[in-house]
Amino acid sequence: MTQPDPLDDVTRQVHLQLVELDGHVDTSMIERYVESRAPLLAENQVTAVAERVSRLLFGLGPLEQLLQDGDTTELMVNGPGPVWIERNGSMISTDVLIDGDALRVVIDRILDPLGLRVDRTAPFVDARLADGSRVNIAVPPLAVDGPYLTIRRFRDQAFELGDFCEPDSEAFLVDALLRRKSIVVSGGTGSGKTSLLNALAGHIKPGERVITIEDAAELRLPGDHTVRLETRPANAEGVGQISIRALVRNALRMRPDRIVIGEVRGAEALDMIQAMNTGHDGSMSTCHANSPLDALRRIEAMALMADVDLPLQVVREHVRSAVDLVVHLERGSHGERRVRSIYRCGPDEGWAMRDGEFLGVASTGDGVHA
Repeated sequence: MTQPDPLDDVTRQVHLQLVELDGHVDTSMIERYVESRAPLLAENQVTAVAERVSRLLFGLGPLEQLLQDGDTTELMVNGPGPVWIERNGSMISTDVLIDGDALRVVIDRILDPLGLRVDRTAPFVDARLADGSRVNIAVPPLAVDGPYLTIRRFRDQAFELGDFCEPDSEAFLVDALLRRKSIVVSGGTGSGKTSLLNALAGHIKPGERVITIEDAAELRLPGDHTVRLETRPANAEGVGQISIRALVRNALRMRPDRIVIGEVRGAEALDMIQAMNTGHDGSMSTCHANSPLDALRRIEAMALMADVDLPLQVVREHVRSAVDLVVHLERGSHGERRVRSIYRCGPDEGWAMRDGEFLGVASTGDGVHA
């Protein structure tokens, strides 16, 4: 059985004292309160307690120390209890514990500045931290043992395209991007789709006007003419929602050279392929799918969700003429994220890379048209 930390009681008492104070609280004040509450503590213990109290008072409380670790890519709170993280591709149960009260305080600190809410009537919400990290929160009654909190962090230093593929595949993708081929990145959850999209965008020529559209702004494109658009959820009265589809339509009026959609997951797929077919070559997006061909079929199905009456064959022809490449990522057993397949659409339909083997630019003639 884990022994209780003797500093926990002092931390709790000092935290409660300082929460009741109005006005500015700084590090020196916290240390004075620690010394007055526990005068027999050694200097290093006073510092340790002051750091704990500071984390509780500011930022995201007990989660702050995990978020400061540059190797933490995902943080997961499954209700009161131990906090889980993903580090270097592996899931780890940490020794950081969070109780229900502290968890509710953390959720309020995330949502209040954003004007968002989560409660029984709206039991889940997506948000974004100031550093760009993506947040999802779910509360009871949907979250049976909740609240649940998931934070996906992004590296300070962006990935390079070479981090995902071998030199021949990298050269192929860079050439396709420069020739303004429209690209869809497919893969499972956590496979690195957004990171690869960022890496691809790093090769866009300076001065090109790129408009990004996302549910929660994650893309950090390096170009000097990037315009970022982000969806808006409905307010407490259920009005005011701005969808990805509405932003795609608006982006077409903003004179884009390329449109980059963080992820297509609904009827906006039709607007995306229409944009790609009407002069916005070189546009990009991501899609959850198990293979490049599955991604194409999913885009077809999502386009059919739009409020237009088009036959499947017409939608299929639009998709195949709009999308030039589907780049498929997979995540290995040790957390590595690699490009496994590249599928070409259009006149030269076929595999450029399949199951990790680069096949070059010659068509294999095995495109699927079912």
